[in-house]
Amino acid sequence: MMDESTNKMSSKELLGMLQTQYYADLAVAREQGRKVAWASSIVPQEILETMDVAVCYPENHAAAIAAKGAAMPYIDRAEALGYSNDICSYARINLAYADILKNDTKNEVVNIPRPDFVVCVNNICSVLIKWYECLAKFWNVPYILIDVPYNYDGAVTQDRVDYIKEQLKDFIRQLEEICGKKFDYDKFTRVMKISNRTAHAWSRAMAYAAMKPSPMDGFNMFNYMSMMVCLRGKESSYHLYEAIEREMEAFVAQNKSQYRGEQKYRLMWDGIACWPYLRHNYKTLYKNGIIMVASNYPKTWALTYDVNDMDDMARVYAGIGNNCCVETQAKNRKEILLENKVDGIVYHINRSCKIMDFAQPEVRRKVYEDTHIPYITFDGDQSDPKNFSEAQFETRVQGLVENMDQLNG
Repeated sequence: MMDESTNKMSSKELLGMLQTQYYADLAVAREQGRKVAWASSIVPQEILETMDVAVCYPENHAAAIAAKGAAMPYIDRAEALGYSNDICSYARINLAYADILKNDTKNEVVNIPRPDFVVCVNNICSVLIKWYECLAKFWNVPYILIDVPYNYDGAVTQDRVDYIKEQLKDFIRQLEEICGKKFDYDKFTRVMKISNRTAHAWSRAMAYAAMKPSPMDGFNMFNYMSMMVCLRGKESSYHLYEAIEREMEAFVAQNKSQYRGEQKYRLMWDGIACWPYLRHNYKTLYKNGIIMVASNYPKTWALTYDVNDMDDMARVYAGIGNNCCVETQAKNRKEILLENKVDGIVYHINRSCKIMDFAQPEVRRKVYEDTHIPYITFDGDQSDPKNFSEAQFETRVQGLVENMDQLNG
């Protein structure tokens, strides 16, 4: 609930309040008669919100655990359960968390409640299909899969839209059975409007990083985006991004920035954050006068479509970056580079995210051929701390600075 007191909060304070409230609401959802779902991150949340389902996002939850430096006990437990260390570390953390939660006889694990059903949309990777199948079997709950074809030719064609749209209709039918009530299409319209309004506010907030100098510290995007994952269909998220806009306007007027150092170089971060070492990554860039002003990752959740147009909704949820061909991915990155006046690029070779890793070499080649913007790569992982070297990252950043200096004469 937004009131006069929340209007006076900084964006950081408001974000913290919303995150706390989100998990508090999850904890009591079942007591309030609401169904609980575990869902993949880019799910058509508008449909779940319309049915008043309390939605947990295991990827977001795993990232939060990793960012707190608490991933290893879960990773070790998952491997002891027989899950290979080659699979996504988000999956390993979540599968271990599920095992702990199921065996929690003292009710000590309260972050996210056990699910009544799980929902998977394979628009970001195929690992999700087996991960959520494991969850459904583990909890003995319904498993809803929305299958999204890969856009190998760079466009979401009408036949794919029709295929996905029919699945969305079936998704609604299944939710009516699970929740024991009819779908409210008037509420659906309201939720779609809120979701679009929030996505536009998120895009406007991120756009401040393109200014030179930037009033926004781009690393904050990785934290701000959490509400786009969890609460796109809530008015509270819109108010958060509106608050960020107000802050950025104030910084611009005062010629200030969230970033307190010298903005000598402007950087694009490609891929998911290296959550266990986010502070180290930030400090390394900071001491070299590098500000992150762009990333392809936070932009993923700026999902807008024509309200009440199920075709357009299906098209948007199918057109996620990972679900597009290399040519489209390279084109999207080039647009980000130009919009944000970037001097260099850091590519995260993320051991967990195979779909990004396997496409990345060709994406890098195409982007460099067309822009000649210097770049580096580093080995890491979105949540497994074993797959990262601080020394390697620092050395690579020093090399990038040398290249940027040479290019700028």
